[in-house]
Amino acid sequence: MTVDYIIVGLGLAGIAFAEELKRQAKTFIVFEDQSQTSSLVAGGMYNPVILKRFTPVWNAKEQLEVALPFYASLEKDFNKEYDKPIDIYRIFKSIEEQNNWSIASDHPALRDFMLPEIAEISSNCIKAPFKLGQLTKTGRIMVRDLVSDYRDRLKKEALLIDQTFRHELIITWDSYLEYKNIKADKVVFCEGNGVKANPYFNKLPLTGTKGELITIHAPELRINEIIKSAIFIMPMGEDLYKIGATFNWSDKTNRPTEEGRLELETKLKSVLTCSYSIVDHEAGVRPTTGDRRPLLGVHKDNRRLAILNGMGTRGVMIAPLMAKKLYRFLEEGIELDKEINITRFKQ
Repeated sequence: MTVDYIIVGLGLAGIAFAEELKRQAKTFIVFEDQSQTSSLVAGGMYNPVILKRFTPVWNAKEQLEVALPFYASLEKDFNKEYDKPIDIYRIFKSIEEQNNWSIASDHPALRDFMLPEIAEISSNCIKAPFKLGQLTKTGRIMVRDLVSDYRDRLKKEALLIDQTFRHELIITWDSYLEYKNIKADKVVFCEGNGVKANPYFNKLPLTGTKGELITIHAPELRINEIIKSAIFIMPMGEDLYKIGATFNWSDKTNRPTEEGRLELETKLKSVLTCSYSIVDHEAGVRPTTGDRRPLLGVHKDNRRLAILNGMGTRGVMIAPLMAKKLYRFLEEGIELDKEINITRFKQ
């Protein structure tokens, strides 16, 4: 088999790069062993505002300009709805936060999203003595459904190999790479935290941050918006709500923990007054970096080996844009911004 690209990993980054290759009429094959779960357990929210400080997310405007059409295209392609527009309500802790919200809502990068009026919540189950701030033009992507549908399609098209990629079997020739019986021009590694097992890029400072989420059944809650405090409460339909997320920098496993559940329940009970039952508990390791910027580029000794990683906690927003930037770098020679190029670190 001869292809233009081998893609290793089929989370959001892998899908975004595969879609870019399709648009450019490039051929590819994907290796995916389902060892990384961060895309599958992600909340999937897109939101251009950092709700802790009421400041703009880095490069949010450009990210959304690429991401929203990207998901709309996939919806048309699969004839399914993946993008669920939904407002986000941030619970205020004090009068000072109310004032800070009103000031921030006049910022040029934020005024299209932050409503300046102080909002109230209709549900009697939410504690919000200082009321809330409302974000609009936000939403969530049904990541699990998208990844599952995309995987199934690639499998039907014989474009997916369901096995662990063995990096040591790559052979580099003058004009191509060889992996087992596959010849390719380049390999793009979209392995998430799995990059730690990649001998070509494992020295990059991808720290990885474990996140745990629970899903609760709460018939009395009855909200149709995302509530954000120390945790988020996200409606999933049928009286189900996803609650997240924890941040653990030491545990790199995908296993849910009792400590994670207790942390989420403690924070949930600080804002929720009605009864609930836990119906699911998930965990995954986010591919985060110390400087909170993605990892794009090529290996210093082999430009046929590329990486698309480090999407962090906002993968649904950032992955489509980063896939475009990496493609243009690899195929058109358009230089990567210094803040996302792996050359900012020693390899």
